[in-house]
Amino acid sequence: MYVLKTLIAGVLLTTSSVALASSSSTEARGETRLTQILDGRTAGPPVDCIDLHSIDSTEVVDGTAIVYHDGNRLYVNRPTMGRESLDSDDILLTRTWSPELCSIDTVRLIDRGSRFERGFVGLGQFVPYVKPKRG
Repeated sequence: MYVLKTLIAGVLLTTSSVALASSSSTEARGETRLTQILDGRTAGPPVDCIDLHSIDSTEVVDGTAIVYHDGNRLYVNRPTMGRESLDSDDILLTRTWSPELCSIDTVRLIDRGSRFERGFVGLGQFVPYVKPKRG
């Protein structure tokens, strides 16, 4: 019985270690990708809401952030909840009750292959990034 308990504990420890390593490597790859996206841009003060009508496209950075493209400005949102669930292959489903997307909103994550909901994220503040004007 002791051998079985020890074996089970070892398997659980190994499984959790692999999951943590996978999670941290996804986060590291996400941070690298986000750095590439923001190259040459400077951050402005965070805002609570952005106008959805001005958003051209959206990009998910695995395990890290959602980048909203607004012309030459990028808004980076690092969700306060569920960020580790972000997958660049997900479809984002956002329901809002106004023309703005705000830091109190949630975004549902839909698996592109199965079309099943696989989670959600709670948005944080939006940090605008712009390229400095050359003068």
